[in-house]
Amino acid sequence: MSDEFSDQSSRLVALETAVAHQDRIVAELNDVIALQWRRIDTLDRQIARLREEFQKLGDQRDPQEPPPPHY
Repeated sequence: MSDEFSDQSSRLVALETAVAHQDRIVAELNDVIALQWRRIDTLDRQIARLREEFQKLGDQRDPQEPPPPHY
């Protein structure tokens, strides 16, 4: 009976260790995802700002300006 209890106990410890490891990995991945999301949000805002600036530059261009020469 003690061998069976010992075997079950060691299996339980192995399972608890595996779950603890998986919990740590999930937490680390969550942190990485949160960081990436913040970076993506920052890049999205920068792209929107640049798009507006390019639009303003396009609007300021003289419509009567001749096209550039082609070689």
